[in-house]
Amino acid sequence: MAEKTEDETVTGTTAATAVEPDVQTAERPEGAAAVPEDTAAEDHAEPAGAPAGTGQGAAAVVSAGLGLVSLTGGWPGTVAAARETLVGQLRTAADASVATQIKEVYGDAWSTTALWGGLFALVALITGVVVLARPAFGAPGRTVQAPWTRSVAWAGVTLGVIGLLLAVLTYTGVLLGLPAAA
Repeated sequence: MAEKTEDETVTGTTAATAVEPDVQTAERPEGAAAVPEDTAAEDHAEPAGAPAGTGQGAAAVVSAGLGLVSLTGGWPGTVAAARETLVGQLRTAADASVATQIKEVYGDAWSTTALWGGLFALVALITGVVVLARPAFGAPGRTVQAPWTRSVAWAGVTLGVIGLLLAVLTYTGVLLGLPAAA
């Protein structure tokens, strides 16, 4: 019977057996923890082949973009405001008072623009909060986010809060209210 030595060669023969590394004892960088096989799989929310955290990073960028749109205005808000202006012009009689004309033609359009800005701000805020809260509800051991993802998500949350505040103030007339008819 042949004896095995440390390098797994069989004494007395020239055949050597292949050494398969043990997953639990394989060499890894210093300070790296062993990852059990059941948690080694990528996050299930990620597409196959995508690096971990791609979805969270994309959602953070979307949050910041929507927050920016809430402050600067977007195409849907512009179209809705133009529609409200047209509807106001059609509904207002030629002999209506100046105050009625201002409210119907400009006031409703102004409120519509504020509503759309508030909608974009709310979606930006919710998206940013979801990205920031995601690690708490993920797989154990997968709670680490890239620092840039957290930073961009916080930017989206901040822009969303500012946009929501401005939309509410604009809609209520506290900020840039309609001029009074003389």
